[in-house]
Amino acid sequence: MAFVPTNSRAQPKNDRAYWIYEMDRMARPVIRLLAHDSLRIGMPQVTSKNVDNREHRIQVQYVEVLGRVLCGISPWLALEDGSSEEKKLRQQYRTWVIQGLRNALDSNAHDFMRFDLGGQQLVDASFIAAAFVRCPWLWENLEQSTKDRLADAIRTTRRFKPVFSNWLLFSAMNEAFLAKFGYDWDAMRIDYALQQLEQWYVGDGMYMDGPHYAYDYYNSFVIHPFLAGIMDVVETKTKAYNDIFSKIKKRNQRYAIIQERLINADGSFPPSGRSIIYRAAAFHHLADMAWKKRLPEELPVGQVRAALTAMLRKTMHSPSTYKDGWLTIGLYGDQPGLGDFYNNQGSPYLCSVIFLPLGLSATDVFWTAAERPWSSKRIWSGDDAKKDYSVGY
Repeated sequence: MAFVPTNSRAQPKNDRAYWIYEMDRMARPVIRLLAHDSLRIGMPQVTSKNVDNREHRIQVQYVEVLGRVLCGISPWLALEDGSSEEKKLRQQYRTWVIQGLRNALDSNAHDFMRFDLGGQQLVDASFIAAAFVRCPWLWENLEQSTKDRLADAIRTTRRFKPVFSNWLLFSAMNEAFLAKFGYDWDAMRIDYALQQLEQWYVGDGMYMDGPHYAYDYYNSFVIHPFLAGIMDVVETKTKAYNDIFSKIKKRNQRYAIIQERLINADGSFPPSGRSIIYRAAAFHHLADMAWKKRLPEELPVGQVRAALTAMLRKTMHSPSTYKDGWLTIGLYGDQPGLGDFYNNQGSPYLCSVIFLPLGLSATDVFWTAAERPWSSKRIWSGDDAKKDYSVGY
């Protein structure tokens, strides 16, 4: 049964309770089944109707779904506070996640996950790496044998050459994971990613995703959050990238402002570009900035929370968002025509990253600040608002 707050069976009583409800509804089938060594039994084998290689996409969907769910819920696992119901739910998830990771990395388990099945595994391993970078609690609560197996699995993906795109950041995040937890790491993979992304910066807080610019959400799906996460690890190891990191921090803030303005008055947002079936992950960056308490002064937390909540409600509202408890391929419900050739049942779970702010205490100002109208809501209601300007860095 999903988490339902006390005294509010029909409707969660506040924004945080609603977010927890949606997080539990999304993550529970994945994490519970994996903890019981039955993810391969219970997870549907669904691919996009535009799939390129159905058999391969199904093979890799298990690592894919694990990484994407963990990447979003890991900060919440590290908390200790909250209501008694939230604490109870968190303890259940902690138990499930630790056991699930053991199963995923144990070659004798039914749910054992291989990381050597192709380039997609480089992508998926990096989301697992990002989850651990975001939540050292996970690392601290694994036994040494499982830690070493995970490090070996991450290193296995070095054999795959990343696509000349945001994939460079997947390789770099894997190395950041190894660096953070005391394993030998390849500084050159990180250096290459950082230097190349500098070459792909086009201005006003946005990067190209490879040699050509595309109007999509990859600046948020991957580029800004991964640059920030890699930076957080590397700046503890060397001062060699201080100039680049200074630029990244400014660009992070500018793109957060752009993101907030993309959320329409009704919570919808432009359905542009590839991977749109990642739903709320289009605002991965804004959620990451809120969780890390790095929002620019132009974005009051009550305004950001209201915008993200409206967007989450909008994307989850369709009755066909789930089928038999599993996310469908689509943006607003089951929309198979929006799928890309690489989508499988694990793909839409990247939207779990919207839940990063649940890693903030229930008493944090992000959750307690009064709700404020976000930019589009304020402007389209006729209220006065500050004009938005591009930046030159």
